[in-house]
Amino acid sequence: MGRTRIAYFDVDGTLTNHTSLFRFLNYYLAATGHPPHTYQHARQKLKAMTAAGVPREETNRAYFDNLQDAHAADVKNIAREWFKHELDRGDFLSDHGTQALRAHQEADEITILVSGAFPALLDPIAAHLRTDETWCTSPEIHMGRYTGRLSAPPMIGQRKADAVLISAAVHRADREDTTAYGDHPSDLPMLEAVGTPVVVGEDKKMRATAQCRGWRLIPPATCAPYLQGA
Repeated sequence: MGRTRIAYFDVDGTLTNHTSLFRFLNYYLAATGHPPHTYQHARQKLKAMTAAGVPREETNRAYFDNLQDAHAADVKNIAREWFKHELDRGDFLSDHGTQALRAHQEADEITILVSGAFPALLDPIAAHLRTDETWCTSPEIHMGRYTGRLSAPPMIGQRKADAVLISAAVHRADREDTTAYGDHPSDLPMLEAVGTPVVVGEDKKMRATAQCRGWRLIPPATCAPYLQGA
C-alpha cells in the first residue's frame, strides 16, 4: 500500500488572484439590494482595523457582522451565483496556484483547502477545483440565520497549523509526506507544520523566510494584486 501524501492550500492569494471574502461581500450586498456605499463602508471599516494593527483573527470575526440575520440558504445560493460570475470574468483563479494543485491531484495526493473564509463561499470553489476536504472558519448559524458571530476561532494563524496536524493524523500521513502553500505571514504556522512548505507571491517577509529556510517559492497571482480586494 502506498504512502498517503497530502497537499494543503491557502485560498486567497494562493489559489485566487483576489480576496474572495471581499469580492463575495460586494456581490452579496448588491444582490440583496444594498447600495454601493454599504460595501464601501464595510470595506473601509475592516481596512481601518488592519491599519490600526488589529490582529487578522479579529478582523476576520468583524467581517461576519455583515452577514448578521442573513438566511443561510440565501447566502449559499448567492455564493454559487457569485462564483459563477467570477469564473465568467476569467481572472479569479491564479494560474500558478491552480497548476500546483493539479500537479498534486495528478500524483494522486489528497488536496485540502485551509482558509479563513467560510463554507458557503468555499464550497463552489472546492467543487470546481475538485479538492478533497475544506478546513475553514465556521460562522454561527441559529434557526437558519447567521448570527454575526463565529462558532469557533477563525481558521487563521495557529488554527491552520492545528488543522494540518489533525487532518494528517486522521489520514495517517507522515510529516515528510505533507506539503502546504501560503502567501501571507499568517500562513507561516501552517507552512512550518508540514514537510514541504511553499511560499506563493511577493510578500517580503514570506520570501525572506523562504530564502532563509530553503523553502520553495512560486510566482504570485497572474493579474492585479489580490490585496486590492474588490
